[in-house]
Amino acid sequence: MQYEILYQPSYSIARILLDQGESFMAESGAMLSMSPTIRLEARVAGGGMLGAVKSALGGESIFRTIFTAETGPGELLLAPSYTGDIAAVVLNNQKLYVQSGCYLAGDAQLNMSVEASAKAMFSGEGLFLLTLSGSGLLLLSSFGAIHSKTLADGEEYIVDTSHMVAFESTVQFHIEKAAGKTEGVAGLLKGMVTSALSGEGLVCRYRGPGQVYVQTRSLKSFAQMLKPFLPKPSH
Repeated sequence: MQYEILYQPSYSIARILLDQGESFMAESGAMLSMSPTIRLEARVAGGGMLGAVKSALGGESIFRTIFTAETGPGELLLAPSYTGDIAAVVLNNQKLYVQSGCYLAGDAQLNMSVEASAKAMFSGEGLFLLTLSGSGLLLLSSFGAIHSKTLADGEEYIVDTSHMVAFESTVQFHIEKAAGKTEGVAGLLKGMVTSALSGEGLVCRYRGPGQVYVQTRSLKSFAQMLKPFLPKPSH
């Protein structure tokens, strides 16, 4: 299998070259085009109905598609549903946590599951995180470009929750107000006011070692910006 990412970072697509017999899995609806030698089949996300329900609650598609070069080698082009970047991550017996909507595709041999996360729920970014583990190619998608940050052991890094894409399982994380930790009722109110005035809400504090991936634009902020220009419902 070979791959390349084209037209980065605004309108990225992934070009996958499969040898005969090789398979690749992608999010439902990600296929742009493919060779006639490739056969596709739908598979329930998360390994069963429970996993499918979790995927749906987490904002993911219930189904994923398996592409197999059945009658010969072939080309597969994949693209996310919105403008942005694609990052190729090669896992080597590793585990990666992926934010809702940021999984595009990956090696069919990767283990995929959905884990409940109270931390993610309180961040307002979804109750479930997609987990990918094993060895093989993984493709992440983003709104805007993808920036990666390597954290040393014990090094901390703060990311706005709406810019989260993925992080390695070796990285610890917790959700907090953008204003930081506060003491008592007065401190809580001060922190809320500071967060509101700064335009920032909740953030994720990471602690290394490991890799963290963030997107350079926020889909939530973009949607808020468009609100004044959308037609108002008539009564």
